[in-house]
Amino acid sequence: MEAYVYAALRQRPELRDRAAGWFHCKWGVPQEAYLECMEAYLNGRTEYGWYLCLDGDRIIGGCGVIENDFHDRKDLAPNICAVYTEEGYRCKGIAGHLLHRAVEDLRSKAITPVYLLTDHVGFYERYDWEFLCMVQGNGEPGMSRMYIHR
Repeated sequence: MEAYVYAALRQRPELRDRAAGWFHCKWGVPQEAYLECMEAYLNGRTEYGWYLCLDGDRIIGGCGVIENDFHDRKDLAPNICAVYTEEGYRCKGIAGHLLHRAVEDLRSKAITPVYLLTDHVGFYERYDWEFLCMVQGNGEPGMSRMYIHR
């Protein structure tokens, strides 16, 4: 694997605004929502973190942890969210490394299991996620897949 730098946002708090903008551009969720979650993490109001992969000073991958990733199963928490790797950097294990880091960070704080909402089939299984059930995403016409990492 290339010499990318992986960091929790607490390790690189100066990236907060850039990271919020990057996630906003990828997912369309308001930047203010990302900033609010990131600020809660940076100030210790939550242990639900944000994780980045950097190539030099460029953010090339990331994911976060939130209570609920916009679905009807409020009992399935916390949720990994906003998993994204820039197109030119895919198939290099970046997403897997970010997922592992997030899960292990939560596990070290006795936060387990962890959930993930997706429409992908076959991707998350490679990283020890198990299909759990179908759930209804907020405002979505169809059901989505809920995964669990124990």
